[in-house]
Amino acid sequence: MNELIGRVFSFEKTVFPANSELFGRLTTLGQSPKALIISCADSRVVPEHIVQAEPGDLFVCRNAGNMVPPYGTHNGGVTSTVEYGVMVLGVTDIIICGHSDCGAMKALSDPTGLEAMPNVAAWLKHGAAAEHVVSSCHGDLDDKERIRAITLENIVAQLSHLRTHPAVAARIAQGTMTLHGWFVDIHAGQVLGLNGDTGEFAPLRADRDMPVALAARTRRVTEYAEAAE
Repeated sequence: MNELIGRVFSFEKTVFPANSELFGRLTTLGQSPKALIISCADSRVVPEHIVQAEPGDLFVCRNAGNMVPPYGTHNGGVTSTVEYGVMVLGVTDIIICGHSDCGAMKALSDPTGLEAMPNVAAWLKHGAAAEHVVSSCHGDLDDKERIRAITLENIVAQLSHLRTHPAVAARIAQGTMTLHGWFVDIHAGQVLGLNGDTGEFAPLRADRDMPVALAARTRRVTEYAEAAE
């Protein structure tokens, strides 16, 4: 703890003065983050560090297992953060970010010991679909492969939950929101992105188009329905 306190002093004496113009602008103009990222609370995965973000770049929500409860099932911090980020801050990109060696995903794979942590067990139910998909479709995986598969499927599941939130659903229908699914391999120092068209995760590369889970495009379901009538 003393080491962390020492870094606070370093921030006050060195970091803040060196970035006084940036902090002054953020104080005066307020925040306008480029994206909302919902990531795991794991201490080894720091979203701002991964994207080399400056203060003001990211609106961040972290929790065990990078979960997004379906709208109306859990009135808590994630739901409020999504609603505020979309409706007040106007973020147009949301990233669900999972990672390798995730303790929450290990618990989904093998819930032994969760009896002593009822709140954790209840929270992890938001990832139940991911575990069920892997158990039903990939029963031949070894433990390591199974956990990785659950982690990837959990990103897909949480993106589906995210789309149940009214603020997000409206922006998707308007064609003004893009959704992303990322997997951070903390062993390889690599980030994979979900391609919503192929259903595959591919490495993010500077010389390729970034894979997106759901690209921004206008939906015209109502107009089609009226035309059919």
